[in-house]
Amino acid sequence: MIKDKVIDKRGEILAEVLPYIKKFWNKVVVIKYGGSAMQDKKWEGQIIKDILLLKYVGMKPVIVHGGGPEISEEMKKRNKVPQFINGLRVTDQETMDITEMVLSGKINTRLVAEINLHISEGIGNGVKGIGLSGEDAQLLTVKKHSALELGFVGEVERVNPEILFILLEKNYVPVIATVGVDDEGVRYNINADAVAAQIAISLKAEKLIFLTDVDGIFKDSSDPSTLISSLNINEAKELIELGCVQKGMIPKVDSAIQALEGGVKKVHLLNGKYPHSILLEVFTDSGIGTEIVY
Repeated sequence: MIKDKVIDKRGEILAEVLPYIKKFWNKVVVIKYGGSAMQDKKWEGQIIKDILLLKYVGMKPVIVHGGGPEISEEMKKRNKVPQFINGLRVTDQETMDITEMVLSGKINTRLVAEINLHISEGIGNGVKGIGLSGEDAQLLTVKKHSALELGFVGEVERVNPEILFILLEKNYVPVIATVGVDDEGVRYNINADAVAAQIAISLKAEKLIFLTDVDGIFKDSSDPSTLISSLNINEAKELIELGCVQKGMIPKVDSAIQALEGGVKKVHLLNGKYPHSILLEVFTDSGIGTEIVY
């Protein structure tokens, strides 16, 4: 009797998952991973496994990562005090050098190594991880942020997705560090949420997923029962005006709105510290976080 119930449950799960696999086959999904969601390393291997599973069932994942806490930690080791204006890091030349070292030299290589580790263990043949930054193949061309006091902080001006299309067709999982250059070759630090949105727009992504350290968007942040499972752009803007969306969630929601207005089909905000949160959001009817649609 117990065995029959287990079989029935497995059948229900498969019946729920299979239509989504069919629907999203060959579709691009951009995953922004970084910041607070990246601080707990014990989840990193599982998150990478789940992203690879998206690849194995026919989707085309692209990872965009930040790394603010690790940049701040490295700055403190060098007796530099991190400073922020409206959530953006004040970036002098030394801070820019630290930022590029941490993002491209440390975090990016670690994530690529994690992908290739799982592949070497036999989890999916033919898939490969590859690291990039906005400096590679003119991927991200930026302009200096309008707030000049921020220093070497840039805003995305152009995305050249050619290299990404090539890599996706060759079965690679691109991992992108959020450093870009202007037309004169000057390097800039860029907000990772904004980069993820622009990359998703350029690839005509089906989905953009923000992994955070909170469950999603709430009507009342002090009441977990007020989690909003789905809302549209106008409702998202209203929640920002009402103050329901605060602090680090504001740039994510702003970037989500920008992505949707640029043609991305759906944006998801998930708690990356929940086991298999990506799979539960993408492949189940109820989901687990907050989805934003046009």
